[in-house]
Amino acid sequence: MISLVKKSLQLELHNFMQIAPSKHKSVSNSAFNQARMKIKPELFKHFVSTLNKQFYTDNDERVILWNNFRLISCDGSYLTLPITKEIIKEYNTFTNQNTTQVVIGRTSVLYDLENHMILDGVLSPYKTGERQLAIEQLKSLKNSGYNELVLLDRGYPSFDLIYQLKKWKIDFVIRTKANFSNQINEFAQSSLTDTEMEIKPGKNASLLSKLYGKKDSIKVRSVKIILDSGEQEILITSLQNTKDYPVEIFKDLYFKRWGIETLYDKLKNKLLIEEFTGYSKTTILQDFYCTLFLSNIQSLLVSEANEELKNKGENNKMYEYKVNTNLSIGFIKTRLVELFLKDSDTENVLNELDKLFLKNLIPLRPNRSFPRNTLKYRKRKKPTITKNFKPAF
Repeated sequence: MISLVKKSLQLELHNFMQIAPSKHKSVSNSAFNQARMKIKPELFKHFVSTLNKQFYTDNDERVILWNNFRLISCDGSYLTLPITKEIIKEYNTFTNQNTTQVVIGRTSVLYDLENHMILDGVLSPYKTGERQLAIEQLKSLKNSGYNELVLLDRGYPSFDLIYQLKKWKIDFVIRTKANFSNQINEFAQSSLTDTEMEIKPGKNASLLSKLYGKKDSIKVRSVKIILDSGEQEILITSLQNTKDYPVEIFKDLYFKRWGIETLYDKLKNKLLIEEFTGYSKTTILQDFYCTLFLSNIQSLLVSEANEELKNKGENNKMYEYKVNTNLSIGFIKTRLVELFLKDSDTENVLNELDKLFLKNLIPLRPNRSFPRNTLKYRKRKKPTITKNFKPAF
């Protein structure tokens, strides 16, 4: 299950049993499906947290920080789920623009942008609010032992979220829309690039069960950055020291948030997270957490190879290179049994993987940008030209 079943189940079982340390050489689909229902999805979520604990404990030389901060982002997305009575009851149906009924789950992931590690992930009904999920996940950072800096996009700013981050002593940089408040709107239209302001709860905000009232306020810094396209971004941040954090650093800093977008590309297009192997809530959550776990394993194994490439610093090449993410996932999948179950020399398996990673590289081409095609999301159009990409699974 951790190696992610994406081919025919019987074929996957056959291949697995040929290399598994077991006297049995065949397992039926039915036996496997009955056995997996005895495993709680929380086991695989525990695997994710345990792997993270191992990585971040007494490992200062490998944990990458930005200005002594661990850079964290939280973002949500939608996953298309199987249409069954159980799943409809749990996640509800959604009708798209073409009046087609689908079952959609909202996922939210807490992600370490510099170390490429998923700290937490949840799968909820699509009507669950992104901010609600984010607050629950960000709460786990308050006693992490790190100075945390959270980068969030413009779907997240709210007085409640900022109040909670301040309360937990978690720093933040959040992109906001100009109409977030009158003060932000005035700042957006002014010639200023940096200012301080007080933000207050919205006039119509419900304050039931809140620890603050209508008259409470929070002091934040607002920064304006101009993109290469000429578009301006407005950021609100808790980094108020202008000497340590001048306006000039925020463009590159906020751009690092793009890492969580590439994570979703990895989960959906390379790890095929939406290709579930069952039709029950249990199997879907098993697949979901197994995918997060394998993503972290891949990040850990590939990071050393990428660091090795960076240290080589070959100046005669036009571009910098990194390990091909798609192929590395395929290489890892076929060797997971040896890594976890066999008595073979783990060091030999890791060295073999490292050699395969370094033989399969892709160039990092700087300053590339592509126009966003929102039409494909509205009409679910297939691209005119089939992409030159095939999953390594």
